[in-house]
Amino acid sequence: MATIRSRLTAWYSAALLVSLLAFAASLYLDRRVSSVRELDERLAIEADFSVGYLENSYRVLGKLVHLRDGIPQLDPGVANFFEGTTSREYVVVTDPAGNVLFSSEPAARLGFSSFQRLRAPLVPVPTERSSGTFTFDPSIGPVRYVIVPVREAGPEIGALIVTAGDDVVLFGPGALLRSMLISLPLILGASIWLGYRLAGPSLKPLTTMRREIEAISDGQSLHRRLLVDSSDPQMAGLAASINRMFARLERSFTALHRFTADASHELKTPLMVLRSGVERALTHPGAPPESIEALDQTLEGVNAMTELVDNLLTLARADEGRAPLALTPVDLRELVTDTAETAGMLAETSGITVTFEVPEEPVVVPVDRTRILQLLLNLATNAVKYTPAGGQVGLELTASKTTVEVAVRDTGIGIAPGDLPHVFDRFWRADVARSRSGSPPGTGLGLAITKWIAEAHGGRIEVQSRPGRGTQFTVTLPRETGSAVDGADSVK
Repeated sequence: MATIRSRLTAWYSAALLVSLLAFAASLYLDRRVSSVRELDERLAIEADFSVGYLENSYRVLGKLVHLRDGIPQLDPGVANFFEGTTSREYVVVTDPAGNVLFSSEPAARLGFSSFQRLRAPLVPVPTERSSGTFTFDPSIGPVRYVIVPVREAGPEIGALIVTAGDDVVLFGPGALLRSMLISLPLILGASIWLGYRLAGPSLKPLTTMRREIEAISDGQSLHRRLLVDSSDPQMAGLAASINRMFARLERSFTALHRFTADASHELKTPLMVLRSGVERALTHPGAPPESIEALDQTLEGVNAMTELVDNLLTLARADEGRAPLALTPVDLRELVTDTAETAGMLAETSGITVTFEVPEEPVVVPVDRTRILQLLLNLATNAVKYTPAGGQVGLELTASKTTVEVAVRDTGIGIAPGDLPHVFDRFWRADVARSRSGSPPGTGLGLAITKWIAEAHGGRIEVQSRPGRGTQFTVTLPRETGSAVDGADSVK
């Protein structure tokens, strides 16, 4: 769910970023157009006001241009007025010959080449009013301008130009762009955080559904179904589809378990009859010697088949929950001792040493004696089987306040790393060539039954192994009866 949540947040963030960028771009362009329009209107007003003032001043003074050191200049009073009203704009007034009569302070501070480019549109004197954008100083950038010919201010006045950049407009596009760049990360970060938080509750039904599916998929709870929430049609449809799949799986598993149990049960009687017949034939005094070997092989096959059927029946009943445990207080030291003695007899002919360690104090645990003994014998016989001659097999019982552990270790051939995840799988068997004697490795159900017995008692079984260094199986069981899993019925 975290991946889906992250992807949803990422897509939401990308969509939000695109939306914010589109909004910011449209706002910036709109503000820029409005700013340029506002600037043009302002420049037009400034130009018209300047022309009107020159014309009115001419009517009052009669002469607006005076020579100073042989250079024509605008009347000082008129020039002072222009300085006070046009302090932020670039203003140039020329005579009909293109000579500069007045330039505002910002224009006077320009370099020679920039100033020449600024007055260039006034040479020759324009006859029509015009406006537009041009660049007279690269450091200032493009500016808007208005050029107006002056006709009613005497023959000494030709035209004037008024220019200004976006920076003279309050809160221009540049300032707006900076504000957006500052606020955009904050808005985007807050939105991503909020989107991630909101995605959690939206995906909570999927998280709950996943946990329920994991609980059902253990193979023991196929009868359970997902809760169908009718308030959300999509989730309801998904839950209904999964419930239908679980119903089909339950029917299939039930039919398979019933077939396995029935087939195993039905095979037991014929096998018993067959084994009895072979045993009678072996003990018959008139049996020819050449038939004895064949009868021995037949009896061995019948015994192997009987063991397989018994194991299948046990697992089938366990899968159906019909394999009750007869829990009684048992001192596990006795079971470990008995198992060690049995394993010692099996290992005697191969020179394998079997040892065991148990606490001095009794270790009494409510368990099914028969099942736990079966578990220990399975582990011990496997250890003997896969330990070379002269090796060692050890059993160790330890206890704590809440659990007991039984470790069965050997110095055998070990288990390959690739095989470790499969040792408890049904019908999984190690390579025959890896056994000590090369004999058939069994039915492949012993460790599966061992795992079921441990889990039915509320415990677990673990395995550690290194090829050529040996293997250790560790069974952990709780000391309290109530720890048994729900799937196993208890009979006291």
